[in-house]
Amino acid sequence: MEKLEKAVANLLAEDARFTAEKIAMILGEEESTIRALIARMEEEGKIVKYTAILNSEDEDLVEAFIEVKVTPKKGTGFDTVAEEISACSEVKSLYLMSGAYDFAVIVEGKSLRSISRFVSERISTYDCVLSTATHFILKKYKIEGVVTHKKAEERRLSVQP
Repeated sequence: MEKLEKAVANLLAEDARFTAEKIAMILGEEESTIRALIARMEEEGKIVKYTAILNSEDEDLVEAFIEVKVTPKKGTGFDTVAEEISACSEVKSLYLMSGAYDFAVIVEGKSLRSISRFVSERISTYDCVLSTATHFILKKYKIEGVVTHKKAEERRLSVQP
């Protein structure tokens, strides 16, 4: 990744609301250059999506982190398995990992039961799946580098007259 491309990518990752005009101003470049660079990065798939990070703790949705151990398929390895798992609507994110498990899957559901059913009736039914470990997300303290909770104010009473 060239230096300008990396600088633009870092700014957009920091705040996707930055316009080409604002980025050009920050970097001291021409707006047309930045606009063309962003368009090229989108075409090449380097910029996949622009999104807002929501602190969704108040919603009635449950998220879970599922570790999945699989046997890779002959000829395609992990890719075919990943395509099958990522096709499920419950799956928000899917990562190939090193360690005891092969995949880390982030899923979202309406209840603990719906996620449990997803794991037992969908994920575990694939021939290549050897085992799973499900971890329910209870509270999010930091999302994508942003702290979601403000530090609690100290509530001690003053003992001075």
